[in-house]
Amino acid sequence: MESANSGEDTESRVAFQGEPGAFSSEAGRKLLGERAVLVPCRSFDEMFEAAAGGDVDYCLAPIENSLFGSVYQNYDLLLHHGLRITAEVQLRIVHNLITPPGVALEEVRRVYSHPVALGQCRKFFAAHPELESAPAYDTAGSVKQVMESRERGAAAIASLGAAAEYGAQLLLEGIEDDPQNYTRFWLLAKPERAGEPDGQADKTSVVFALENRAGSLFRAMAVFALRDIDLLKIESRPLVGRPWEYSFYLDFLGHTAEPRVRAALGHLEEFAVDLRVLGCYRRAAEKG
Repeated sequence: MESANSGEDTESRVAFQGEPGAFSSEAGRKLLGERAVLVPCRSFDEMFEAAAGGDVDYCLAPIENSLFGSVYQNYDLLLHHGLRITAEVQLRIVHNLITPPGVALEEVRRVYSHPVALGQCRKFFAAHPELESAPAYDTAGSVKQVMESRERGAAAIASLGAAAEYGAQLLLEGIEDDPQNYTRFWLLAKPERAGEPDGQADKTSVVFALENRAGSLFRAMAVFALRDIDLLKIESRPLVGRPWEYSFYLDFLGHTAEPRVRAALGHLEEFAVDLRVLGCYRRAAEKG
């Protein structure tokens, strides 16, 4: 693969969580093209282990949803496995009611999907109190389950791609509560495979810890403010074994080769604990 930031077709193996037809697989196709070999994994742990162990070239991790917030587990797994961010992509999430062919809406009694997807369709369930929501481990997996079990009155909430993947029927389209529903994914690789960021990279992610003293976080933010560096997001995560202490994940605009970015990170390194650059990559389009 010449560059994960290029968006060109590639034959690299990319692990994702879920079954074929999951939103993660759609994001993988959008980012890498049709030639990428997408490898389904049962869990995020399995997906990260596949990339860290060299069984695949990359893994594609959802890191943030515009409605649900951050996927905290993947922040922790990223730090644990020491992978590098090479690219990101945003995907518009459209939830659909899907059934086996020939099933009518009035026949549906139970609807399966991932708990997050079910939670993003509360207005639909409120409008259809006769329907019972049932959690499943994956959106596309719920379609697979319904198609294989042929459970009477069963439906699933998933993507159009999942319906096509399993030969299911699209019963209702766009049943999510809010159409401004996007998920941001990171393409992750071992550092030696990730290589150096290309000249089109314009976003950097770092993680660091601070001593627990007054003004520490203010000083950390000031190193960027003093250099007019645009901060996009900050996320704190507990440090294991150190109660009430945290690591801070920070996304900002800028390339690590820029003098102002080098100066800011050098300044931060003077007082931060364990500063790491997680990746320098091309930011995703605002919506897509």
